[in-house]
Amino acid sequence: MKPWIKRSLTAFAGIAVIIGGLTACGRGPHERGPMDPERMAEMRAKGVQRVTRELDLTAEQQQKLNVLADKMQAQHAALMGQTTNPRAEMQALVAGAKFDRARAQTLLDEKTRAVQAQGPQVITALADFYDSLDAKQQAEVREHMGERKRWFSRD
Repeated sequence: MKPWIKRSLTAFAGIAVIIGGLTACGRGPHERGPMDPERMAEMRAKGVQRVTRELDLTAEQQQKLNVLADKMQAQHAALMGQTTNPRAEMQALVAGAKFDRARAQTLLDEKTRAVQAQGPQVITALADFYDSLDAKQQAEVREHMGERKRWFSRD
């Protein structure tokens, strides 16, 4: 595979993961705590709609984008695990006189397993979506990534 393709896919994967995380974890200016499923679905729909509009996606491309969004949402759920308050888990690591290294390692292992289990599906969905784009759309994605614009910035 050509180096620029690898770089593009890697950068696009990174952006996709960030977008997924922001979509899943994003909060409004006055909200506290994790998003409820309705708000998460609303943010996801807005994100898909915006990407669809900016890249002028066909129905088939939009379907692949939705598959990607589903996989990223599943990745996020796997990363969150059973916890309802990830901040409390992190605070528990430093609650005592000494850093809880064993618990930190356990958390790291859990998150690593989640990424390893779900990651290939996310990469496949991302590759399927990117490969479905025509040359102009791919160029727009590369240009967008090269300029370090925020994909979901307000117009």
